[in-house]
Amino acid sequence: MLKVGLTGGIASGKTAVGEMLVGMGAHLVQADRIAYALMQPGEAVYNEVVRHFGGEILNPDMSINRAKLAEAAFGPGGNGGNRASRIEELNRIVHPAVIRAQNEWMQQMVIQDRHAVAIVEAALILEAKVGDQFDRLIVVTCNADQRAARFAARQKIDLETARKEVVRRMAAQLPDEEKIKAADYVIDNSGALSRTREQAEKVWRELRAAAEKS
Repeated sequence: MLKVGLTGGIASGKTAVGEMLVGMGAHLVQADRIAYALMQPGEAVYNEVVRHFGGEILNPDMSINRAKLAEAAFGPGGNGGNRASRIEELNRIVHPAVIRAQNEWMQQMVIQDRHAVAIVEAALILEAKVGDQFDRLIVVTCNADQRAARFAARQKIDLETARKEVVRRMAAQLPDEEKIKAADYVIDNSGALSRTREQAEKVWRELRAAAEKS
């Protein structure tokens, strides 16, 4: 089985590329969906997040309001504390549990198909220092204007607010230049989706060939 990491900065188009690769035959799990499941009421991660960030991040039904959690972690001062330390605090709670779940998923994949291409889509693969757990690393990039436009559309906010929020969140991630240095494959998602698909198809052919040899 070939273990592949799929990463990139916020609103770069990781999910779009992941969906393309799944359509070609890859298996994929999203770290963000794992984290979402782990932060449901009753889960150990949920309890730790609420203990560290307070009840003000909760919705009336006691579920975690992800926008409020993001504000607490990424906002200026992070609930009165140092912003960097608050982000690190959140990552220390969530990342180990997400990585365990990813590894369990990988174990199931190899049982199902020992020649599978198993992809983990995650924004912070390199920041979490788990890049060496993968046989190949794909980095998705795009230009700053498109990143802001995509984030604005996704969050349903105006473009200027989106630009500021993207800059704020990107400050907690490695710059694309550093991610590219670590990549086996780089997919530039700045142009038309058809161009992105062409790049994904080329990468897929190489991944499939490597998986068959594994």
